[in-house]
Amino acid sequence: MQSIMHKFEYYTPCYMTIRPWEPSDAPSLALHANDIAIAQFMNNVFPHPYSLQDAEVFIAKQLNTSPAHIFAITTNGEAVGGIGIFPQADIMCKNAELGYWLGKAHWRQGLTSKAVKEIIPYAFANFDITRIYARAFGNNIASQRLLEHCGFVKEAHIKDAIFKLGQFQDELVYAVRRPS
Repeated sequence: MQSIMHKFEYYTPCYMTIRPWEPSDAPSLALHANDIAIAQFMNNVFPHPYSLQDAEVFIAKQLNTSPAHIFAITTNGEAVGGIGIFPQADIMCKNAELGYWLGKAHWRQGLTSKAVKEIIPYAFANFDITRIYARAFGNNIASQRLLEHCGFVKEAHIKDAIFKLGQFQDELVYAVRRPS
């Protein structure tokens, strides 16, 4: 893959790459994804608890997609999160949804913002889209700030649109447009 394979060095001695998922990532995926702090902000298709079998099934589905659209976020060779671009269909065919998560042990290190900034040009280069959007939960302030930091603009605030873990949450829609 083109630019998506860059490495970044941070103020801490760790390196981050975005790369396709590999079968050997399953134990690390299960370890980092099996956290309610992650699952509480994900679609219900993201299981909790997150088992090794869940990880193996997920990775197997990713192995033959072209172009790749769901990637592992790795640091020091270990898969610690995920990021994906999900092209839409029908009347939304010029849009793609951005989704991401990162294992709690790696929060506040700049890894997710670097991953988001890296995947945006990849998405515009590999998919026939003009807009990338992300949906943030109303109580996920960190995700809202991350999207704003990465150049996304808040387009909508929808009251009580999300129902997760027995509670309603607001949905905030952020987007970035293809550069002219």
